[in-house]
Amino acid sequence: MRVAVAYEAEKPLVLEDVPQPAVGPRDVLVRIRASGICHTDLTVINGLSPLPLPTVPGHEACGVVEEVGAEVRRVRVGDRVLASVSPACGSCWWCINGMSNHCELGGPVKAKLRFTLPDGRQAPAVCGCGTFAEAMVVDEASVIAVQTDLPDEHLALIGCGVTTGLGAALITAGVTPGSSVAVIGCGGVGQSVIQGARIAGAATIIAIDLSAGRRETSLLAGATHVIDPAEGDPVAQVRDLTAGRGVDYSFEVVGLPALMVQAFNMARAEGAVTLVGMPAKDATLTLPAISAIFSGKRIAGSVVGGAQILRDMPRFIRLAESGRLDLSSMVSNKISLDEINDGIALLNRAEGIRTVIV
Repeated sequence: MRVAVAYEAEKPLVLEDVPQPAVGPRDVLVRIRASGICHTDLTVINGLSPLPLPTVPGHEACGVVEEVGAEVRRVRVGDRVLASVSPACGSCWWCINGMSNHCELGGPVKAKLRFTLPDGRQAPAVCGCGTFAEAMVVDEASVIAVQTDLPDEHLALIGCGVTTGLGAALITAGVTPGSSVAVIGCGGVGQSVIQGARIAGAATIIAIDLSAGRRETSLLAGATHVIDPAEGDPVAQVRDLTAGRGVDYSFEVVGLPALMVQAFNMARAEGAVTLVGMPAKDATLTLPAISAIFSGKRIAGSVVGGAQILRDMPRFIRLAESGRLDLSSMVSNKISLDEINDGIALLNRAEGIRTVIV
């Protein structure tokens, strides 16, 4: 099977023919039909993540089950499935207590060495999936069977970006009707935060991004205002739009500490600050202690949007089927696996919303 391998940080991926990984008792072999290129993959490829190289990137995908291990109960051969950025076994303490985004299988599943490379080295897969490939072998906890007519390139996005962004708005932050929202970073996840805020009934949704194209798409997704941070202090611009108070809910969806501080500063007193973006492994966040305490602001990290994938991914699919969630506007480019490095270059340049390998 053909896979794209990240051997060295900031170097092009290499397409390799490797043996199909063995299907263990709890494993599922999935023929991949579509895979989104996510900013988390870029973080790994650029060597900014704690994940070791070499590895096979990709974790946002859909496909069809071709083989299952003897102990697999969640899916069957022929099922159409989503790959999940976060496994959920359904039986550990975290899953039982409504926090499957912290499932105890997360570490072991993501660290497993799946691929034998041509030079004999063993390589893991990003998030335990490795969807920049013709097929993947994953633990059954990382796949969810779905029944929908959504096209592959739309459905794949629910595996990570859409769920992370929608969940950040609807679950982690709990955006309320009539409220005000600011979103810093309007790529695939940021667009999903915007749509989540719209679905929740926010009255004011402010999209902040350097890219004119992404600002324009944000207006189509539900933003009521857009801000170009190159034209002046975005915190001041947000306060000008909110009677000087700041927004009820702010979201940082890039992963840069400086922008996290901006998100904190543009939230009103007693507001909610939600941190969604994937930071570099050595990044640190510093906030003024007095303001952090006496402003009463709530700061929350959002892991997979706080979503419980067995419950929420089917709900998000229904939102898309009903037309309330627009997935088509998020797919900017469709490429083949042979064009993977072109797709990564588009993301590096912040061009478009989501590039999908089909």
